[in-house]
Amino acid sequence: MPTVTGLFDSYDHAREAVSALEAAGIGSSDISIITHDEDHTGSSAADGAGAGAGIGAVAGGAGGLLAGLGLVAIPGVGPVVAAGWLAATLAGVAAGAVAGGAAGGLLGALTGSGVPEAEADFYAEGVRRGGSIVVARVNEAQVDAATAILRQSRVVDPVARRRAFEDEGWTRFDENAPPYSEEEKRRLRESYRSLP
Repeated sequence: MPTVTGLFDSYDHAREAVSALEAAGIGSSDISIITHDEDHTGSSAADGAGAGAGIGAVAGGAGGLLAGLGLVAIPGVGPVVAAGWLAATLAGVAAGAVAGGAAGGLLGALTGSGVPEAEADFYAEGVRRGGSIVVARVNEAQVDAATAILRQSRVVDPVARRRAFEDEGWTRFDENAPPYSEEEKRRLRESYRSLP
């Protein structure tokens, strides 16, 4: 089943895209959201995530997919809030990491869901830098409509943002890199404000 993916600078923008996808008839069970937005993964939420804990319920959703938001710690990223089918994959990866054996983390979860590796690197790095992603599984007939919904929302231009990452020396997502601090994520988001 094809997937469409978008990176957003905030959880609120990603949440709007999720709502629009649901309103267009894409089922909640086929949509996932992952956010590293500090408003939703702040210190109290991070304390609950532990070193590699699985998903635990957190507040923030109004219904549908968003009612199932949970917290999971991801190697190279830190604690994220996630919901949907991809969240279950991440929770399994985190549980395996705690047991000492899982590989792949966020990058593996994305590529395993059908996101091409080069794009998965970009999306994983976007989350690492404090962004939010929406990933929807759609049938062939829904690809264009779902893509249009993401474009009409406040999705990040992947070409311009990837270029900004590369201008900073980035080449690919590294799950062994230390997660960014909240201050570093704020600084990075500020530097991207002028980009599409």
